[in-house]
Amino acid sequence: MLDLRRMQVLRAVVTSGSVTAAAAHLGYTPSAVSQQVAALEKEAGITLLERVGRGVRPTAAGRLLTEHTAIISQNIAEAETALADLRAGRTGRLAIRYFTSVGPTLVAPALARLRREHQGLRIDLGLIDPEDPLAEVEQGDADLAIVVRPRDGGGQRGIHLVHLLDDEYLAAIPADHPLAARRVLDLADLAGEPWIGSEPPGPCLDVVLEACAAAGFSPDVVAESEDYATALGFVAAGLGVGLVPRLGAAGRRSGVALRRVRRPEPVRIIHAAVRESTLDQPALRTLLHTLEQAARHPAPATPSRARRPGTS
Repeated sequence: MLDLRRMQVLRAVVTSGSVTAAAAHLGYTPSAVSQQVAALEKEAGITLLERVGRGVRPTAAGRLLTEHTAIISQNIAEAETALADLRAGRTGRLAIRYFTSVGPTLVAPALARLRREHQGLRIDLGLIDPEDPLAEVEQGDADLAIVVRPRDGGGQRGIHLVHLLDDEYLAAIPADHPLAARRVLDLADLAGEPWIGSEPPGPCLDVVLEACAAAGFSPDVVAESEDYATALGFVAAGLGVGLVPRLGAAGRRSGVALRRVRRPEPVRIIHAAVRESTLDQPALRTLLHTLEQAARHPAPATPSRARRPGTS
């Protein structure tokens, strides 16, 4: 196998026209340069230089090897530049998984800020798998996922959770319902009402059901929906009441009154999940920072009319 360092010495000799000039350029002694070329000739199995007066010139094999050395050196320089850009977060790919209601409120404004600082970055966006929202992050198929987790994080080995915000649930009731006259409701006030389900199975539904259980009842669900807009439509039609997170209720429709709930106060706790091993990546650190900034002042949202089952 040919030694690249020796090939570069040969190129210096050919470019400068003499062993002495190459030695001065490389910071070697002429003897050391001659030894490197002799070792390369032994590796190549052919003469690479021939003497001409006081100088040397390449043989056909020497010219061939010198040309390839130039190409290799250029490729290495380009690779080093590309690697530096990747380390600095100027290029590369970030795969992000999220759930629908945080798309316009957190993800969109965060990515807008990220692109201003990392313009060469390619973003891969997709909805999380409701069955296992952290699977893609754990397996390395995604760099970050926005998930609902308990306040203590419900930690998983190798996963780092960054708290973004607490998204409180609001009571959604028909605008002409007697309870609409009150500014704050005890959750138990909704115990005897027909309920509109706004959450499919998953961590968000768990928050709702645990809060109802703590208030002493199990909701009588008379209609299920696949998104918050549909749930609010059912409420506006007078079919029942329900709980909708504040982020999901930002695009509420007329005919619906939204009221704060207490005793208890249902809250879904939203985190960004990344692998601990990737925390030193500049682009990922910037994304986490922009998500935290967006979470401090969530953008107004209009709930989507379609979403995958799982986390809304």
